[in-house]
Amino acid sequence: MTERLLQFIWQFQYFNKSQLLLSSGESFQILHPGTLNTNQGPDFLAARIRIGDTTIVGPVELHIKTSHWYRHEHQYDPNYDKVILHVVWEEDLDSRASPIPVLALQERVSKLLLQQYETWMNNQWFIACGEQIAEVNPLTWLSWNERLLVERLQRKSGWVMDCLRQNNQHWDETCWWLMARNFGMKVNADVFELVARSIPLTLLGKLRDKPDELEGLLAGQAGLLEKDFTDAWPRQLKYGYQFQQKAYHLQQVPQASAFLRMRPASFPTLRLSQLAMLIHQSGHLFSKYKELESIKDVKTLLDVQAAAYWELHYTFDHLSPARPKHLGESMIRNVIINTIVPMVFAYGYLRKEQPFKDKALQWLNELQAEENQVTRSFRQCGVNATNAFESQALLELKAHYCDQKRCLDCAVGNVLLKKNMTRMGTATK
Repeated sequence: MTERLLQFIWQFQYFNKSQLLLSSGESFQILHPGTLNTNQGPDFLAARIRIGDTTIVGPVELHIKTSHWYRHEHQYDPNYDKVILHVVWEEDLDSRASPIPVLALQERVSKLLLQQYETWMNNQWFIACGEQIAEVNPLTWLSWNERLLVERLQRKSGWVMDCLRQNNQHWDETCWWLMARNFGMKVNADVFELVARSIPLTLLGKLRDKPDELEGLLAGQAGLLEKDFTDAWPRQLKYGYQFQQKAYHLQQVPQASAFLRMRPASFPTLRLSQLAMLIHQSGHLFSKYKELESIKDVKTLLDVQAAAYWELHYTFDHLSPARPKHLGESMIRNVIINTIVPMVFAYGYLRKEQPFKDKALQWLNELQAEENQVTRSFRQCGVNATNAFESQALLELKAHYCDQKRCLDCAVGNVLLKKNMTRMGTATK
């Protein structure tokens, strides 16, 4: 038994309530279990119970054992002075020693419920409820997905806030940092963000109409122009970068960009060229994105192509079969989901402007669902994401509920446990 499970049992009254007796032997009724308190103080607030002919309203505190009241020193804490009921799993003290009415639940809870919970906690499969999750009705998923997604975007708003604190509330610069990080993908995310942070936004503005110098600036700061090159293009980039480096006293980032275990289309040479072209075509990134209404317009703004040199190359001085190096539909979707949507949502969230938050959610609704190991595994369990709104919600569910075994805090877990209780014939009406 855990205290969180005991809270769950009390909150939903999943125990036998017939002929309830306090540990003192008095009969009583539960009129309302109260509201779960997530802040400091007793576990439940504003509960209502009746002892004899007297109705009492106040907080309820829960513990695994009666003695834990004293272990936690609640008798000295004024926050607990008005507690009307002490609900415990196991009574390990004489009831006469407690000044507060005590209710023990150990003998009133279905063993099958405890077994189901223990099975979930010990399940090492993809998700604990994988064999049952497909039974959850669409209406539950509809409301739960929205809550999961908002939680995810609010957490990402925290990342945006961190950047804003570091650059004096500059939204365009924050977008530049996070956009560069996104272009680096997982392997080069840190390097690309360092590159972005090392270049003043004013310098990007000065070079906006010179895509070759922009590319040289990014590649040079990432340490990709250190060699003696054969081809004219990298030699041109290097020459331009050396001039900018001296003029603006730029320091290369200390971390090297990685090429290993990456698909050629994601090589840092290509991604930095595409990023330079995005700056060339879009200018002040966030100022434009937040004013767009159509997801089609967002995609159009991101539809950039690396410099012509890269049609025949993936790395400097090495020929490859001819192929234009567009950003690509998958990468465009990735950038929208992981940079633009969080930025627009954070803007609305921090400025209390709901239309921006609504727009961010709507864009996810209109985007194709992500295809990754998590979404594929959920599909095998019978849960299929039809758009990015739902795939992002599933990623949040897996990382912050399933992996942490927070089944009792999950709407899906609650529904399935309640359904199992009904099947067992022990659900309380």
